[in-house]
Amino acid sequence: MAKKKELGIQSKKEKDFSKWYTELINKAELADTRYNVKGFVCYMPWATRTIKKMYGKYEAELEKLGHEPLTMPSVIPERNFKLEAEHVEGFSPEVFWITHAGKKKLDERLALRPTSETALYQMYSLWIRSYKDLPFKRYLSCQVWRNEGTTRPFLRAREFHWIEAHNVFATMKDAMAQVHEDMRTTHKLLEEEFAIPIMFFQRPAWDTFPGAVHTYAADALTESGKVIQLPSTHLLGTNFSKPFNVTFTDKNGKKRLGFITCYGPAISRIYGAMIAILGDDQGLILPFDLSPVQIVIIPIPFKGKEQKIRKECENIKKLFENKYITKVDWNDDKTPGEKFNHWEMKGVPIRIEIGPKDLAKKQAAIVSRLDGKREFVKKTKLEEHVNNIAKNYTAKLKKRHARRFASLVKKTGALKDVKDALNAGRIACTGFCSINLDGMSCAETIEKMGGLVRGKKISGEKNKFKKCVVCGKPAKETVYIAKAY
Repeated sequence: MAKKKELGIQSKKEKDFSKWYTELINKAELADTRYNVKGFVCYMPWATRTIKKMYGKYEAELEKLGHEPLTMPSVIPERNFKLEAEHVEGFSPEVFWITHAGKKKLDERLALRPTSETALYQMYSLWIRSYKDLPFKRYLSCQVWRNEGTTRPFLRAREFHWIEAHNVFATMKDAMAQVHEDMRTTHKLLEEEFAIPIMFFQRPAWDTFPGAVHTYAADALTESGKVIQLPSTHLLGTNFSKPFNVTFTDKNGKKRLGFITCYGPAISRIYGAMIAILGDDQGLILPFDLSPVQIVIIPIPFKGKEQKIRKECENIKKLFENKYITKVDWNDDKTPGEKFNHWEMKGVPIRIEIGPKDLAKKQAAIVSRLDGKREFVKKTKLEEHVNNIAKNYTAKLKKRHARRFASLVKKTGALKDVKDALNAGRIACTGFCSINLDGMSCAETIEKMGGLVRGKKISGEKNKFKKCVVCGKPAKETVYIAKAY
């Protein structure tokens, strides 16, 4: 006897997150990892459609805030890297180098960009001349390449898809204002549009972007109990302006160095975080605006009623298709149950079912992906009911996960409490001596326990501690500790 086909996801998210994540990616057809270069992944149509929508939202917000788009070469000459010593030291182990064109060895190695500072700022030195050119705000929607060790589709790969915004200002104060704008942008996009709850931290000195004065980054907590870094923004000051000669002439005719910031929302990683955080044991869940299909209509076949059911499905499709992305599943090779499972797996927000009883009662069955509850709605009320679900869908999703995220942060006063919180998949909030370099030895103790000091909140910190949780010295900071990808 043939083995019965298994519907849905067999792994439980809470029990085995890693297996659940892999199974969901495969069964929902989000990515194919069989490309024969390790760490390079094929993004499939369902994921690509959502990622394109995410790019669109981010690009629109950046342009609204005064950024203009650029398209830059994907290769960077080696001499550019050597201009900023800390930067090259930080990225050298991850760089893919191009050494030949055909059989001919190149005179100078070219790097596939791991990030774009050393490509852009060489050009900024040509484009910026006067204080009238400032603020100078540009962004790229592009790919970058890094030779990562452990890889996982979307969350960590050797090629990832992101946006880089690189900005130049006349003063450090203006640059810091941009950092705060980047943080507000991150909260707006990730929490409001993508329904991902985050915390924003100033990273410790030992976890700062190579060449930056300070790094500020958002963390989200996955079901695995590990945080994943999402958009980060970096205050570069004049560290890159000096070697790349990014200068401007001020109002008095004096040449001055520009103050630079850079911001990097990794769209593919944010998509991976949406899979990991919003999904459940039935499959993918997406914010309403980001779903490739927003309404799916399922005909329930019945002998002798096929044409009437078909006509009704088409009528309902016409009712919604000008406002929502609507599809009728006409696949005769699948049972209604298989179709329900398929579209739940894909995370389609609204399912409408039409069968012979619905025709007779002039109604339709409506199911929201968020709660799986089936409601029978009269045809005259159908449009109003669907509009109400659509209007509130993402807000409900956001509220659900924000509440959960808040419950996973634990205040801890001793190392044992920190360890217990980490082992329970929580974020530990505790006192710490310093996030400057003199706090590294305490951070190393935390690292031996399996955690990482993620940093301190930028604003709104209410928790205070008297002593460092590791060394017992007076606590200068309140920090957050978590396991991380």
